[in-house]
Amino acid sequence: MSSANPHRGEARLQVGGETLVLRPSFSALVAAEQELGPLFALVERASEGKLALREIAALFDHLSGARPKAITRERIGDAVVEQGLAGISPTLRLVLGQILKGK
Repeated sequence: MSSANPHRGEARLQVGGETLVLRPSFSALVAAEQELGPLFALVERASEGKLALREIAALFDHLSGARPKAITRERIGDAVVEQGLAGISPTLRLVLGQILKGK
C-alpha cells in the first residue's frame, strides 16, 4: 500500500495488520453520498456527535479504494471498534475536513 498524503486529504487506517489509505476522490465521495445521504449532513451529524458506527465504517469503506479482498466493510467496522472513537477520530477528522475544505 502507498502512504497517505495528508495534504491531499488522505488518511491511514489500520485494519487487521494492513494499512489502508483513505482517499476522498470524487467517485468515492459520490458513492458514499449515494449510500449515506448528503455529505454536508454527514459532517453536521459528526460535529453533533451523532455519526453512527455503521456510517463511519461505510465512509471508510468507500474511501479505501483498492485493498486486499480479505478486508471487508465488516473488518473495517471491527477496526473502528477495536481502535475506539478516540483512536479513529484523527482519521475521521482529516477525511471530514477534506470533504468540507477540498484541496
